[in-house]
Amino acid sequence: MTGIERVGVVGCGLMGAGIAEVCARADLPVTVVERDADAARSGRRRIARSLDKAVAHGRLTAERREAAAALITVVDQVEALHDRDLVIEAVAEDERLKLDVFSRLDTVVTGEHTVLATNTSSIPVVQLAAATARPERVLGVHFFNPVPVLRLVELVPSLLTSATTTARAEAFVVETLGKEVIRTRDRAGFVVNALLVPYLLAAIRMAESGVAGVEDIDRGMVLGCAHPLGPLALTDLIGLDTTRAIAESLYAEFREPTYSPPPLLSRMVEAGLLGRKSGRGFHTYAEEPRHEAAAPGEQP
Repeated sequence: MTGIERVGVVGCGLMGAGIAEVCARADLPVTVVERDADAARSGRRRIARSLDKAVAHGRLTAERREAAAALITVVDQVEALHDRDLVIEAVAEDERLKLDVFSRLDTVVTGEHTVLATNTSSIPVVQLAAATARPERVLGVHFFNPVPVLRLVELVPSLLTSATTTARAEAFVVETLGKEVIRTRDRAGFVVNALLVPYLLAAIRMAESGVAGVEDIDRGMVLGCAHPLGPLALTDLIGLDTTRAIAESLYAEFREPTYSPPPLLSRMVEAGLLGRKSGRGFHTYAEEPRHEAAAPGEQP
């Protein structure tokens, strides 16, 4: 038994919306907090689109879709999370923003055993835990995009996380959500991003230097290595801003040149070419851009 019956999520971008959805599909009531009323409305639409897509693809019945939707409440007041058993932070990959969220949660959430989790891709969990008076109940629970589809979750206890907190979080992810867990030490990038991001940055440097065109780089890895997406298309899916943020965290911790964001990546982010969510990145997307309100999410 995990003792987790009521879930809270902070941020309703791609990751926050996905986390809320999988919790509701596991029959748990979920309260999601966004920064303002407009962002909350956008978050509700994002969740509804994802549920509709699951029905269209045969992964969810219409009845289950309605049941899950009824369990999700999206609001713009963090005080609504006061009675949650688990709160998962899923805002943008910005250390100052995340620290502010954890500081506020520490004041608002009253449960003696409530677990505070972060979905960060790269920021050290212990730094976020230190913003609270309960660091033993803070850990990383890193989902992957798209959350309703991908089964992996990285579980990241910090040096201060209690064994009880880690065990409760793992049981929740595995038994309640039905996902697979790998445990990793609290270091920038954890397992997946520490391996993946240098590969993505290498592809960006290859395009930047003119070794090959964007289409050929992606086709090379799809056809030559049987990857489902080429590295530049994957960067578009993750979000160029999130990719740069992860790379900066990795470089700050390890100072290895392979982690340094290439100039091309930085210029594209500055130009607002963020990938799928802006309608254009390394590739151009015909569908209407869906800008993220508070949590671009696009941690791989």
